[in-house]
Amino acid sequence: MGMSIILKKDSKTICRTMCPDPPADLPKDLNINSVISKKKTCSLSELPRFSLTPAPDSSHEKLEWGRFLSFLCKHDMVAIVNFEQCKLYILPPTIASTSSPVSVAYQIDNTCTVDTRARDCESGSHLAEECGGPNTSMARGPANGAVVCSSDLKFPSATAETCGGFQSHVTQDRFPEKNFIRVDPSYLKTLSQVHSGWIFGGIAELVDNSRDAKATKVDIFVETIKLKTSGKDVPMLSFIDDGQGMNHDEVMKMVSFGHKNPDKDDKDHIGRFGVGFKTGSMRLGKDVLVLTQTANSRSLAFLSQSLNEGKDNIEIPVVSYCRQGQCMEVDRNVQSEALAKYNLKAIKQFSPFNKYLIGEKAALFCGGTGTQIYIWNLDEWGSECCLEWHDGLKGGSSFHQGDIFIRSRRSRSRPGQVNQKVPLDYSLRAYLEVIFLIPRMKITVQGTLVKTRPLANFLTKTVIETGDILGKPFELILGFNQLEWERASCGIFLYWHGRLIEAYKRVGGMIYSADVGRGVIGVIDVTNIMDDPGGHVWVHNNKQGFQDCELYARLEQWLGRKADEYWDNNFDSLKLIRNSCVFKPDCEWVQCDKCRKWRILPPDFGSIKLPAQWFCYMEPFEGQCADPEQKMRQGVVTVSTIRSDYDCVPKDSHSKKTETFTNASDTDDKLIKSGDIRSPALKRLRKGLPRSEVRTPSISNQRKG
Repeated sequence: MGMSIILKKDSKTICRTMCPDPPADLPKDLNINSVISKKKTCSLSELPRFSLTPAPDSSHEKLEWGRFLSFLCKHDMVAIVNFEQCKLYILPPTIASTSSPVSVAYQIDNTCTVDTRARDCESGSHLAEECGGPNTSMARGPANGAVVCSSDLKFPSATAETCGGFQSHVTQDRFPEKNFIRVDPSYLKTLSQVHSGWIFGGIAELVDNSRDAKATKVDIFVETIKLKTSGKDVPMLSFIDDGQGMNHDEVMKMVSFGHKNPDKDDKDHIGRFGVGFKTGSMRLGKDVLVLTQTANSRSLAFLSQSLNEGKDNIEIPVVSYCRQGQCMEVDRNVQSEALAKYNLKAIKQFSPFNKYLIGEKAALFCGGTGTQIYIWNLDEWGSECCLEWHDGLKGGSSFHQGDIFIRSRRSRSRPGQVNQKVPLDYSLRAYLEVIFLIPRMKITVQGTLVKTRPLANFLTKTVIETGDILGKPFELILGFNQLEWERASCGIFLYWHGRLIEAYKRVGGMIYSADVGRGVIGVIDVTNIMDDPGGHVWVHNNKQGFQDCELYARLEQWLGRKADEYWDNNFDSLKLIRNSCVFKPDCEWVQCDKCRKWRILPPDFGSIKLPAQWFCYMEPFEGQCADPEQKMRQGVVTVSTIRSDYDCVPKDSHSKKTETFTNASDTDDKLIKSGDIRSPALKRLRKGLPRSEVRTPSISNQRKG
């Protein structure tokens, strides 16, 4: 008699085995997660063991078993199997053959970063819990910082004497007690303060995750749902994408409190710190449910302040299923059925979701992949929600589209900014239009499509400036935008890994005068500058600013010079007469609804002729989706007014200008200190119409140059 167990590696069967003395709850499939040197493992001699004897179903399995044991013996390796809270060590046999049995040592995983034990377990019962002794009633959570409920996992082969029961006396050198981090539920509220200054930063974190998951579309909307506890109808913010989805391990990584930075630097990947989901969702509301699906799995995760109220540690229920034919069954390889039932019961009790609503939401996947995030108990502003939403009017009017606003409608503070109308600061639609440097995803807000646009392609007569800081090259695109001129806005848009980090950043003379640089917009990708080869990045973990480092300081100074040169040299040649002329972009662009590539429209083709859905084969492009995407070419600038700041000379020099700034592609080798320069003489600036259009000159207004 015994138990039949299939031993696998990378989900491929090695051999069927028999276990004559299996521990309780040992799964029928054991998948090897890793193989390490035996020297790198801790002492395994004191751990309880069981044996596996080969029982191959075919000659191929018999051959694979022999190869597997030969590899372990030759390299003195140990194969490791992780499942639930347990870790199994398959030891190399003395003699490797196709019929040799192996010995397997096992223990409860003690690498979790969060202690899930009740506070009355801090005595000798800790050792019992570590080794799964007969007095153990709780088990460690997974080794990723996430906390789940206790399971019914048992290991009866261990005795009180060897595993440190309440009556045993175990020496510390055999089973040293370890310290584990306790996370109080109030920490969830602390996480929300990362985006306390701007709630759209929390929304951006969730949109970033959809982009990283290669989603082609994401829907953002607010709907009404009834709470079970109070019976009230409350708003619920929803995010639904069609990305790759997440398996169980990826879900556990998402709900863990931070993780290692990726070893590979992916320019198209935004996620970096492992905190975006927690900080973003907790800023938006107190409770969040994640429903995600891959081709072979489906998982539910519940991060809730309501569930954890009054507890000592944070509990995050997670339920994972695997596809069995056309049905989803509890995945017993990652959790026991009892643990899954407990977690699902907690989700139903503390959320508005029951099995019918969960099934209804799962049907939105339509058999495909993706992730759905639902947030309720939204952040409040006075007696109302911090967010305000409108569905818009039917009929396709561009002036009454659905949108989500920040209720206060306040503009963010920027040096030199006097205008209080900056829609990007309080309109989610306006923010999402330019959130990505090269937008690919379709984004809908309150059921209407957001017309995302590459900002640099929508400027009038642009100029491209190149620079280099500490050997790191970069490119700045400057241009004029009539709408921003009417709003009295200007500044630089800084993108990192294709995502907007800072908007309307005023540099140079823009900081000191609201009129300087009016309507001038710059676009720059600073990924190459702000990423360190060693893995360090100079971006705040809320992705709303940059750290105060030498690279950033030099970049600010360079941007100020280029923006001032642009303003000084070209403004007088452009007549800004309101209501009498229209400044169209250099080129009008359109995006294909299939390949999501941007195409240039001919000058004589008006964008008003385009249908609601446009594809590459349509006029005027009449091409194919496989055709390469077009890029902007350098143009001629015809915009600006008098500025100086860069027109400064050292105090010990008699020249009018330093030659340091004559080349557009040069960058200062060191920062210029304000105490080492003297400003040039003040200039008189004339305001009003050009002299050719007035009989008498307007009154001069003296300003600092």
